[in-house]
Amino acid sequence: MATSRLPPATLTLKQFLRRQQVLLLYRRILQAIRQVPNDSDRKYLKDWAREEFKRNKSATEEAPPTTEAQDLEEARGTVTTGGVYSSRVREFSVGLVP
Repeated sequence: MATSRLPPATLTLKQFLRRQQVLLLYRRILQAIRQVPNDSDRKYLKDWAREEFKRNKSATEEAPPTTEAQDLEEARGTVTTGGVYSSRVREFSVGLVP
C-alpha cells in the first residue's frame, strides 16, 4: 500500500477553496471598514471583525446557502435568525442608519 507524500495537515480542495473564500470575505470587510469616517467607529469595527473571525476560526459547519436578497434583508434587520452574526449586523445598522 502506497503512503501519501502529503503532510497530514494538508487541506482538501474543498477546504482550500473555502479558506480562500473566507480570506476574501475578511479582506472585503476590512476594505469596507477603512471607508468609515470616524476613527473610533473604524477601530471598533476592525476589532469586532477580527474577534469574530478568531472566534469562528475552528468552525467547520457550513450555513445553508442563501440568496443575495435574504442576505440584504438580514443585514437590514428585517429577518431574524438565531445566529450571532445577524444580531450583530442589526445592532450595527441600527447604530449608523438615521
